[in-house]
Amino acid sequence: QVQLVESGGGLVQPGRSLRLACAASGAIATVYTTGWYRQTPEKQRELVALITADGVRKFSDSVKGRSTIWRDNAKATVYLQLDSLKPEDTAVYYCHGEASDRDYWGQGTQVTVSS
Repeated sequence: QVQLVESGGGLVQPGRSLRLACAASGAIATVYTTGWYRQTPEKQRELVALITADGVRKFSDSVKGRSTIWRDNAKATVYLQLDSLKPEDTAVYYCHGEASDRDYWGQGTQVTVSS
């Protein structure tokens, strides 16, 4: 079993930056890809960014060029930083772990971009 806990969401003004953290616990050695997804009431859950155990990164076109994802293995935490935030970045952000036995999801953290 793997537990994922997100933090760092909140209300942010357009143009500012935000850093989200996904802390993993449990059988974290079985997780080989960690990603961030987001969802709004109007849209299906979509991939924002992911990072594999080998350090390969992938970003959605909507955040490419203004986002960074990295992992701190000592803290078992994956971070997502979003820069130049836009109102359309408003969503619930979920951490996702793809493990050898199954997928895991965090509880989500709300990000609201508004002036």
